[in-house]
Parts: sequence; structure tokens; C-alpha cells
Amino acid sequence: MRLENDLINNEDSQAQFLSFSLGDDDYGINILRVQEIRGWEKVRDIPKSPEYLKGVLNLRNTVVPIVDLRIRFGLEDYDYTPTTVIIVLSVESSDGSHVMGVVVDAVSDVLNIDTDSIKDPPNFGSKINTKYMSGMVMVEEQMVILLNVDKLLDQEELAIIDNVAS
Repeated sequence: MRLENDLINNEDSQAQFLSFSLGDDDYGINILRVQEIRGWEKVRDIPKSPEYLKGVLNLRNTVVPIVDLRIRFGLEDYDYTPTTVIIVLSVESSDGSHVMGVVVDAVSDVLNIDTDSIKDPPNFGSKINTKYMSGMVMVEEQMVILLNVDKLLDQEELAIIDNVAS
């Protein structure tokens, strides 16, 4: 199975994921990458930034870029509600660690997943991009898409965000 190394605790066959929703779909992020969860709050707009970059947030004197995953994934527009949250993540790239926030509709639960039950992302060909996915798993008859947070943004996009955060 082609899972990112941090998905699996090699000493155990279990991994924990923070589950959240975007519309009717459920997603999961490795809990080890989550720094904190914050209620939605207005962020500082950045002129001439990509549409998915909602702005930046001052988090304990650190400028954190905020990415709206609905826009990033090309989903329909959605008004922010009281359940909308920002998940602050640690992201790794070839040039080091980055901190960014992602806007999601609602956080659900922490899932304990048997790593043997994680399936590889399906191959849909060039029509559907699955590069953000690290796998899929069934949880209580609901499909949960597991995301690879390191692939949410490519090197060029991370460079743009780093410049914004500087």
C-alpha cells in the first residue's frame, strides 16, 4: 500500500485521523499533522492572491496562511456557518516545514483506523485528480477520504504562501 510514512505508526497497526466534512463528503487528516482547531474567524485578505487563499491569520505572532479546501477541491461555494472551522496543520515539503490553516465545513471526530483497512486511492485516469488523497477507508458504512496534507499545495504554491506569510 502506498501510504505516506507518517500515516502509519510502525509499532502499531492503528493510526488516528481527524475527520471533517466538506459538503456531503467525509475526509480525514493524520492527527499528528494537526496543531490546533479554531472556530472560523475573519482573516486578513491578501491582494492578488490565488482564490483558494482566503488570507492570513495571526496565530501567536506567527502569520498563518488560510486555504479554503472547498475552493481548492473545486467544490460548490458555501457560506461559512457556526460549524465552519480552521484546522491548523504542519506541512512538509522539500524545503522544510510550513504551517497553514485549512477551512472546512465541520470537524467530526478522531478516528482510530486499522491501517490494513486503508485502500489505495482509485485511479480515475486524467479526468479526476486524486493527488491529494493518501487512501480511502470505510467507517460505519461511510467512505472517508484520507488526505495527504503534504500534497495539498505544490512547491510553487507553497512558495507563494511563504512569501505571503513573510
